[in-house]
This record gives sequence, C-alpha cells and structure tokens, in this order.
Amino acid sequence: MRILVVLPSTSPSDRGPATLGPRAAILKNLRSMNTQPECDGGDILYGPGIEFQLAPNQDPVVQMILVVSDEDIGWLVIERIGRTLKWKFVDINTGDELVLSTN
Repeated sequence: MRILVVLPSTSPSDRGPATLGPRAAILKNLRSMNTQPECDGGDILYGPGIEFQLAPNQDPVVQMILVVSDEDIGWLVIERIGRTLKWKFVDINTGDELVLSTN
C-alpha cells in the first residue's frame, strides 16, 4: 500500500494558499471518474484501487491523502485524475513527486 498527498499544481498567491478547489466541485469531478463516498457527506472517496481521504468540513480543499490499495489498477486511475484535474501527488515516505506519463 502506498500513501500520497494530493496537492494543487499551482503555487500559492497573494490572496492565500492554492487549493484543489471547492469540495462540491471535487466530489463532482471525481464522481465522473468512478470515485465517490459510500454515502452522502462521507470524507473517504473510493475508486478503482484507490481511496481519497478528505479533511472533514474543509472547503475549499487544500490537500487530500490518497491511499493506493491496488497498484495494478490504481496507477491508471491516478494518472487520469492527475492529468484531468491538474493535481500533483507526493509520496509521504520519500517526499518525491509522482511523475505522470505524458501519453
């Protein structure tokens, strides 16, 4: 199992820290990629081989934890999400940023 931190790919501005976006938009975007909570209002979103852990009641969302439970399936999903939503993923054990394929 691998654990990553999900961060925005943009830098903070004078108006405050960069965010991943409004919670409702994140839920909508991830739902379109087959990743969603088990029940409405849930803070853990489940997808193929992955789960996102959101901080309770945080809006806008600054960062999330991503747990990769099935590496064979999860990496394809992570790459699609990262490219589509322009998020970056950092390994919590090494501090290395995940490099997404350019295909």
